[in-house]
Amino acid sequence: MKRQFATGVALLGLGLSGSCLAAESPRIVAIHAGQLFDGKSDRLASKQIIVIQGDRIADVGPEGSVRIPSGAEEIDLGTATVLPGLIEGHNHMFKVGNYPNSGPEAAVPAEIRPGTPFSAPYIMILASINARLDLLSGFTTARDLSSGSTADVDLRNAINEGLIPGPRMLATTEGLRGSIAGPRYFHRIDSPWEGRKQVRIQLKNGADFIKAHVAGGGTDSSLPSMTAEEEQAIVDEAHRQGVRVACTAHAGVAVRQSIEAGCDSLELMTDIDEPSVKMVVDRGIFMNFGIARQKATAAPQERTVEMVKASFQRALKAGVKIVLGVNASGARGNQKGPYHGEEAVEFAHMVEYGMTPLQALRSATSVGAESIGWGDRVGSIEKGKFADIIAVSGNPAADVTEMERVKFVMKGGQVFRNDLKPSSATVGQK
Repeated sequence: MKRQFATGVALLGLGLSGSCLAAESPRIVAIHAGQLFDGKSDRLASKQIIVIQGDRIADVGPEGSVRIPSGAEEIDLGTATVLPGLIEGHNHMFKVGNYPNSGPEAAVPAEIRPGTPFSAPYIMILASINARLDLLSGFTTARDLSSGSTADVDLRNAINEGLIPGPRMLATTEGLRGSIAGPRYFHRIDSPWEGRKQVRIQLKNGADFIKAHVAGGGTDSSLPSMTAEEEQAIVDEAHRQGVRVACTAHAGVAVRQSIEAGCDSLELMTDIDEPSVKMVVDRGIFMNFGIARQKATAAPQERTVEMVKASFQRALKAGVKIVLGVNASGARGNQKGPYHGEEAVEFAHMVEYGMTPLQALRSATSVGAESIGWGDRVGSIEKGKFADIIAVSGNPAADVTEMERVKFVMKGGQVFRNDLKPSSATVGQK
């Protein structure tokens, strides 16, 4: 009894009583949007108000229909177009080519840091920079498709704790691969039982989902790296544990096997035929392409770009749920194609291949949120969802390259970037 009394006195003396804590009110912000794309609609709405309380959207609607609470901080974005924070469906915060994360034999490519070991602290610093670049370019959510260790979990947690700026991350720890050959950042399995065991291990290590690298059972990327039984075991165990499975299966038999195994998404597609596309639609599987990266890395003599374009158009026509996935990797000097902070170039390629600008935007907002199972928290500007909001100066429905020039970024009600000119963006108190 004496101990309880003493504790109560100490809390009162420090101003930490329960009543004092409850009295603290979350910050309220009201954003004035000249135009707004809510993440789901097929048009832009004019002169909208978004009221934010704490880290969530409290209300949204046309001017005059939404009450701005007394004392709210007001951010007037002028004529800018406001959108939900973007979702990157396939990137790598850490992976640098096929280099391991640490060890004396792990040399950094010369373009990055000549003559020095590729240490774990160095790659974590690099990944934290990548996360910041993604956030400032408008990507407030990102899915990391394997970093070869649990470092992606540490990065995710550091971002969530507010230690460093970055997008909301979904981590997969080690990807699973069947063949002996292949990049060192995958864990290799050699039986269905090993596949099940590794799913449990990755989830215990903090993975949010499972990645199976099914493509590339040798020099032909259309051949599976693992048997159908191994892949089915991985998918079944992951689903039994309540998580999704992303399967990298570029073409051919690997694609068909991944569809039949029940993968939730097909990653970085290169070539898919019409019967397989129909199966994807029937089963509600998501798909991404990484068009810009594939264009940048394809050799002149290859038909990869032609196959990607034909497959994208085939999937689009059939109604496949296509999400934006760029495949940005860990270090600029070892990557051809978009690097972190540059992923928005993918929008223009998706439009070039047949999407409307608003379809492309939905692929990185509401459709992207559905693909990761976060449709209840991100991907659209709606009451109750996280206040992840970005803005561009122009109209991306008319010119989708506007997405390459994001000027305003808010994540969870906190402004991380505001480059809009004072004449079109002001902040004040009501």
